[in-house]
Amino acid sequence: MDDSEVDLTRRGYDAVARSYASEIADELPGKPLDRAVLDVVVELAAGGLIADIGCGPGHVAAHLAGRGAAVVGVDLSEAMCALASRTWLLPCCAANMTALPIRPQSLAAIVALYSVIHLDTPGRVAAYREFARTLRSAGHALIAFHTGDAEVPAGGRRTLTDWWGHRVELVFRFLDLAEETALLAEAGLVISARIDREPVPGVEHPSRRTYLLVRR
Repeated sequence: MDDSEVDLTRRGYDAVARSYASEIADELPGKPLDRAVLDVVVELAAGGLIADIGCGPGHVAAHLAGRGAAVVGVDLSEAMCALASRTWLLPCCAANMTALPIRPQSLAAIVALYSVIHLDTPGRVAAYREFARTLRSAGHALIAFHTGDAEVPAGGRRTLTDWWGHRVELVFRFLDLAEETALLAEAGLVISARIDREPVPGVEHPSRRTYLLVRR
């Protein structure tokens, strides 16, 4: 992922931050499986620090905090971080997940829901290495991504140029499970559990999704 795509992604999410929060930040009540898996992460973290990587407006981090977890949000978009901090009163910093401003082995867990889909293969390699670097021994990461929809198969991509009336240029990648498994293994992250699911009707984009719980 070159600097130009990083900048486009950052600017795109800065532009839609308020609309995103209005449209999506209340989605978790309609996603019981997501809530259950997030609660598993809280239990595995056992009171240690969880980083929500690609936290957006902070609704997932707020759910984790509501379950008693210590949470910090990280997002490429400064506008998203500002919303997360202001709305949920949670610590949040703007940073690229390929170069996290987090000390080695200081995280008990990582949550990355649909954030790695904006990275090309070298970018995901770098991100997974950062996940491994910042997780403590036996720490866990929950990584969720789209694997395809009615128009785009696994390995494909879609570029969005208009989102809620905002002009953007955002690339959404539909990831291949075999490739992600190999990339994670190269980073030293071992899969503990996998969930594949269909979309929740009326709640989210109609794409097939995979959740990987990995361990350092």
